[in-house]
Amino acid sequence: MSNDLIKGRLAELRKVMGEKRIDYYMIPTADFHSSEYVNDYFKVREFFSGFTGSAGTLLVWQEGAALWTDGRYFIQAASELEGTGVTLMKMREEGVPTLEEYLATNLKEGQRLGFDGRVISSADGLSYEKKLQSKKIDFYYDEDLANAVWRDRPPFPAGGIYEVPENVAGKSVEEKLEEVRKQIAKADASSLFLTKLDDIMWLFNIRGCDVECNPVAISYAYIAEKEAVLFIQTKILKEEDRLYFKKHGISLQEYETAEDYLAKRKGERLLVDPRYCSYAMYRIAAENNKIVEEQNPTELLKAVKNPVELANMEKVFMEDNVALTRFIYWLKKNIGKQKITEVSASDQLEKYRREIPEFLELSFPTIAGYGPNAAMMHYEATEENAAELDTKGFLLVDSGGQYMGGTTDVTRTIALGDLTKEEIYHYTLVAAGMIQMTNARFLYGCTGRNLDILAREPIWEKGLDYKCGTGHGVGYILNVHEGPQSLRWQYLPKAKEAVFEEGMDVTNEPGIYVEGSHGIRIENVMVAKKGEKNEYGQFMHFDTLTWVPLERNAIDVSYLTDRERQWINEYQKRVYEKLSPFLNEEEREWLAEETREV
Repeated sequence: MSNDLIKGRLAELRKVMGEKRIDYYMIPTADFHSSEYVNDYFKVREFFSGFTGSAGTLLVWQEGAALWTDGRYFIQAASELEGTGVTLMKMREEGVPTLEEYLATNLKEGQRLGFDGRVISSADGLSYEKKLQSKKIDFYYDEDLANAVWRDRPPFPAGGIYEVPENVAGKSVEEKLEEVRKQIAKADASSLFLTKLDDIMWLFNIRGCDVECNPVAISYAYIAEKEAVLFIQTKILKEEDRLYFKKHGISLQEYETAEDYLAKRKGERLLVDPRYCSYAMYRIAAENNKIVEEQNPTELLKAVKNPVELANMEKVFMEDNVALTRFIYWLKKNIGKQKITEVSASDQLEKYRREIPEFLELSFPTIAGYGPNAAMMHYEATEENAAELDTKGFLLVDSGGQYMGGTTDVTRTIALGDLTKEEIYHYTLVAAGMIQMTNARFLYGCTGRNLDILAREPIWEKGLDYKCGTGHGVGYILNVHEGPQSLRWQYLPKAKEAVFEEGMDVTNEPGIYVEGSHGIRIENVMVAKKGEKNEYGQFMHFDTLTWVPLERNAIDVSYLTDRERQWINEYQKRVYEKLSPFLNEEEREWLAEETREV
């Protein structure tokens, strides 16, 4: 994207800000539901900054602009922001103020802070209010200034929906509503206003088409003791959709009427999760009701996969494992014999996934980074910038699929030929971290903060680190990033820590990223299980769902303990046993060689 184009857009935005007497204008990466990934209509921050990552907040004022993003995107953001006049603010780095701190320092008394109140969470909006109260800052939040500048803005998302059959979902809508209503009562609330899209999809056993790779439909839901209301763009519904909702006792209202509906509620104890309810919607709801600020009860219920979901996940994960393993074989067989780029490699992997009967779509755009590109954790190649692969170094492939039976997420760093000593050293350290996390045995009550160090210890011991969490929950035919469970040693102030419950899935993905050289990540998905229970309490462990070979030629056993070496050999043996029945003779012969003992 042209730097002059970005500068021109910012100049137009500053002109509109001047007309509205706005001194600072905030643009997050969010839709009206605080979603992590958004439809093109909501990519306002990208439009005004040129930064294409999935996380970040842009702040614009008359004399400048700055963008806050996390460690996953430092390298990418520095490249994309160069020459735009937008300063990169590296979140959680020493000496870098948070956005709140920056505003508290730079806003002058009586100035005006602007933002679209529909895309700022109420948690953030209320925090800004409190932090800036002493300066008597005026908040201007009832207008989206992008509309005055973004003349060819994409249309508002309005895709269709489809049902997840009960034999796939594992629970009926009625069962889920009963569970949610119990949690509403437990929170001493009378009703729930639900704004988080994947939670709404889970609750009503539906999926949508409004966000790429995230099967959600733009919607709100209101749940009371005898009411269940879905606010959705009814123009997208087919007759069978309407009959489905009627069958389950769900009333339909137009999406745009949610604000008026809330404004007319009076005297309720309304449960709202401030992390996902927008600041604008919160203000409307709070006018005539008592707000009970609690975590969405659906979030935890959704995160604990039921037996039917777990059985379906095992099936589709195995099919996905086979597809990725066949791709690795294809890549190693053809590298150096034909031109392969990061994009054509991604396309070939997608081809294998599309052959799986349950396949719906990718669970996120495939990350295929060769050499230095792999050091950008969320790199996405295009036809214009894709690197051509060579018979040396690593190709990092982070990918996954949406299936009618689960959502997959897996990373393998694939050796294409000769490797440097440093690349082998780093690969071995990452493998050791992944192994230690896999082998975790812990007492019930532990969260990701307790466990994260297991994956980092072999890497920290060598004075290295990776600037992201070690793992995240994965949705079930839903968003690839799902909470509240995660593996990380640092939590954001508003994040919810979650105790690992039996049935929660989580990724295990340590890594090492060297700017300008290489990136290495190995990722398996695991499910928390109960183990022994004795006088010390309930012990827990993880079972693995991902069975894809590791790079035996990238492992230097001198950096491993005997236990780690034994684990690799046992894992590789099980990979062959599980996958070989689904492969042809040539693929089996190759896999037998790949999974020999190290």
